[in-house]
Formats: sequence, structure tokens, C-alpha cells
Amino acid sequence: MIAVKKEMIAKELVDAWFSKWELLREDIHAAHDRRDGSALDAMLKGIAHFEQFLIDSAESDAVFSVQADYELMPINGMERFQFIKMRPTQYACYRQLDELYKETKKRCARLRLK
Repeated sequence: MIAVKKEMIAKELVDAWFSKWELLREDIHAAHDRRDGSALDAMLKGIAHFEQFLIDSAESDAVFSVQADYELMPINGMERFQFIKMRPTQYACYRQLDELYKETKKRCARLRLK
């Protein structure tokens, strides 16, 4: 398991990370409302942003890997993340990514208390 660096999940850092997601989330939601296929770019940014947070908060300096077991990743999160990466234009994947962000934010709070 790739452990988390406690200093990287400080409330201020997690809130800043989540705020950036909120902006992307609004763009993705608006793109899906328009139904013009423009959600892909924002979804790819959201996926990359999520991956980068996992990498930055990990004890090891490795690159992101779907084979790795991240302490920060929610339960069955990697399977869900792979599903999202395979179909980033689908509305269901946007909803799933939003849930992963929310669950990861909660997991950060629980890990800070450990």
C-alpha cells in the first residue's frame, strides 16, 4: 500500500484541491447540459487533477499507476477510476468522478485524525 503524507492532506490543501474540482465540475455539468460533446476536455482535466493529488499526497515518488494500492483512494475507487478513464464523455462517469472527489475529501479528513 502506498501510504499518504500527512502534511499533504492538511485541510487547507485539500480544500484548495477540492475548490479546483468544483470549478471543473461546473464546466463539465454545463457541457453535459448542452449535449454538444464538449465535456471531454474538462473531464480529462478533472481526471488528471485527481491523479496528481494522489501522486502528490503519496509517500513514494512513483508515477500514478492503476496497479498501485493508494491509502487515500476510497473503497473500490481504483476500479471506478478505471471505468471513468475508459469512458470520460459519459454523464455516468462524470457523476462517478464527482463522487470519488467527495469520498476522497472525506477520507483525507479521516486520515488526518489517525
